[in-house]
Amino acid sequence: MARPDAASDNAPLTRYRKKRDFRLTPEPAGDVESASPRPLGSLRFVVQKHWARQLHYDFRLELDGVMLSWAVPKGPCFDPVEKRMAIHVEDHPLSYGGFEGTIPARQYGAGKVMVWDHGTWEPEGDPRVGLAAGKLVFKLHGEKLAGLWELVSIAKADSRQNQWILFKKRDAWARSLADYDVIAALPDSVLAHPLGPLESREAPPRKPGDSTRESTPGPAPDLAAAVAAPLPRKLSPQLATLVSTPPTGDGWVVEPKFDGYRILARIDNDRARFITRGGHDWTAKMKSLAAAVESLGIGSGWLDGEIVVLNATGVPDFHALQNAIDNARSDDIVYFVFDAPFLGGQDLRKVALASRRALLRRLLDRPEPGRVRFSQDFGASPQQMLEAACQMNMEGIIVKRADARYVSARSDTWLKLKCSMRQEFVVCGFTDRAGSDNEVGALLLGYHEDGKLRYAGNVGTGWDARTARDMHARLVELVTEDPPIDPATVGPGRWSRRSGGVQRWVKPVLLAEVAFTAWTPDGRLRHPSLKGLRSDKPAAEVAREVAADAGAAPAPSRSGNRSTAVNAAAGVKVSNPERVIDPSTGLRKLDLVRYYEAIADWILPHLKDRPVSLVRAPDGIAGELFFQKHPESRMPGLRTLDPALWPGHAGLLAIDDAKALVQAAQMNMVELHTWNSRAGRIDKPDRMVFDLDPGEGVGWRELQEAAQLTRALLEELGLESWLKTSGGKGLHLVVPLSPRLEYGVVKDFSQAAVRHLARTIPSRFVSRSGPSNRVGRIFVDYLRNGHGQTTAAAYSARARPGMGVSMPVDWDQLKSLKSASDWTIRTAREYLSFQKRDPWEGFWKSRQQLTRAIGILG
Repeated sequence: MARPDAASDNAPLTRYRKKRDFRLTPEPAGDVESASPRPLGSLRFVVQKHWARQLHYDFRLELDGVMLSWAVPKGPCFDPVEKRMAIHVEDHPLSYGGFEGTIPARQYGAGKVMVWDHGTWEPEGDPRVGLAAGKLVFKLHGEKLAGLWELVSIAKADSRQNQWILFKKRDAWARSLADYDVIAALPDSVLAHPLGPLESREAPPRKPGDSTRESTPGPAPDLAAAVAAPLPRKLSPQLATLVSTPPTGDGWVVEPKFDGYRILARIDNDRARFITRGGHDWTAKMKSLAAAVESLGIGSGWLDGEIVVLNATGVPDFHALQNAIDNARSDDIVYFVFDAPFLGGQDLRKVALASRRALLRRLLDRPEPGRVRFSQDFGASPQQMLEAACQMNMEGIIVKRADARYVSARSDTWLKLKCSMRQEFVVCGFTDRAGSDNEVGALLLGYHEDGKLRYAGNVGTGWDARTARDMHARLVELVTEDPPIDPATVGPGRWSRRSGGVQRWVKPVLLAEVAFTAWTPDGRLRHPSLKGLRSDKPAAEVAREVAADAGAAPAPSRSGNRSTAVNAAAGVKVSNPERVIDPSTGLRKLDLVRYYEAIADWILPHLKDRPVSLVRAPDGIAGELFFQKHPESRMPGLRTLDPALWPGHAGLLAIDDAKALVQAAQMNMVELHTWNSRAGRIDKPDRMVFDLDPGEGVGWRELQEAAQLTRALLEELGLESWLKTSGGKGLHLVVPLSPRLEYGVVKDFSQAAVRHLARTIPSRFVSRSGPSNRVGRIFVDYLRNGHGQTTAAAYSARARPGMGVSMPVDWDQLKSLKSASDWTIRTAREYLSFQKRDPWEGFWKSRQQLTRAIGILG
């Protein structure tokens, strides 16, 4: 049976060879003819990390003398709820499985390649049949990956790419992404850093059938409380109460919270109608989906569920759903059904939820998922499911009492928990976008309280130009002269200035669904982003949602995000892991903790025995930052140095190991700054730092040239320097020294060197600090060399938008750098995994003296 993608090839590996010039690339040409068939139990697999235009992972399985290959942008993950896109690409030769190296520029796939994992694989069933059917199930036996996995084709007939999904099957090796991210934890080559087979190195982290197992159909439903009754013409849905923390204990049914529209389906005489929460009939919008419901053969009943459109990774996409409905392209809409209050002439509202769902599960059980699907619940705890949902960028979860009746009201037997704050608001007005009179620039938002509309702030992000025009056309039809909200609460021009357009009031009938990070003290939305307009529920019902406490979990964080704790590999419990610390990128506290955990082996030599100061950001880097040099009463893991090292001051902090480093990040530390001396010789610096700080108007190329000029001066003085980016705007030159001279002498010398630069090239350098002094010039900061002064440590993150990293580099790399923040906490550790050597390896051996240099400068 032919493999997919091979039909157009005259011979195996034809496509592979056509794309490459083997006179230029070190990749193996390969020879499939020499590859004899191998038993299925000894087939090889390899995962290669490939930093080309973008970092991705090449997943390869040996079969019939070649490597079947998929490009997986995000790499594999042990969490079964993580569905990773995998693009099926051309077959590769078997010899490619051991390839590591650099593919030259202008060649196909130009970039660096490493062997991230390798081992053997076992197909479940005939792999050739599975490939042809678009479903391949297999076991991996690698150094990083193990257990049962699946590849599923999702490619459409007209798709330009052969798209599949790679995901972990539920078995003993499955792990929540919140607990373990194998990509972040083990970023290096297994050829350079062999680990040995995972299955002989570690036991599975859990037993099959524990908390992440999907629930099974279970016992037959108990319908003793069902009552024969005619089908009601109308039915209001049961609503969930927002809570801040997951409930604990048994007896809860946990479902994903879908990012879609709540829809009830009324089936009467085999005909189905769709009714929104607000009572509107939407059957005409989704005729093909109504036919799918009718094909179930229910006859009569009410179904309760949510309509969604799933993106390529299987996650609901609210914007895509709106497009599907508004443009009458509804064939992509899927109906997830989670309850059945009426079925077959029976009123089931007094039947326990678990039995209603058991009946529904049997009704919707199909070998292949159709467009009407059962909303699966999971055997995990509410807290575990919330973590998994947020990792998948889903809206949250719904938690229901298994013994609950169905009531047409908001109840505390149905609870909802959200990954971030999100709710509907009434659109009270809008502005035109600056420079355009047919696009929306901002929406004025409100909510009902005490019978009045209250101002909630405005939203000006979350849409493209096309959506801006569509919203504008919709809103101009609602323009009114009567403000639906008290203009005094908005403030004169407060929201119109932001978009630069003309403000107009509208009738308060349209709803905007908005995601945001928190409420400000004055009752405004912080960092709002529009998810879409909606009209499926009455505007009069929209009030400010206030999360109640479910009663048995930790209190919510100040930011309004969930307060769930996870364990880092270093054994440190991380509170508020999902709290966004950089609004410009969405980077979370957990991302920062994992960065420091992964970078520990690289950064600890720069911290060893040095007094360290922490820049902490309890409210994220956009909030207030504070600099901490001395210990607090509770700083577990961090060492306090002898107060005698700095008489007259409190003890200094030191970070000695990975656990202390991760603990500091858990305590909201973002930056690490170190002294130029170690505790053993605290008054004798063993390095000298020149911090190139560009003034306003200085370009990056000028800064690069300035670094070379500073290096040249130091070389004339007989001093070798090592280079690192600052992670912000500047560059750092670091000169290792023998710890013989006191701080005063070293600082005086560095000042003299900077003054020499300023006198020699006054158009480029300045020796006085202050923004006004360095406009168009560079201040080479020598003040870092004073006693008790600090500099951002190598590999430290920076508390700036984007969260750049101070990265040590080779001098030969300087010309290729694009900025002082080329690397961030997202990319720094991945970059280092491709490096064959430490660019500062000579730094650790160098012990230079200043005697001769001081004599030259006089």
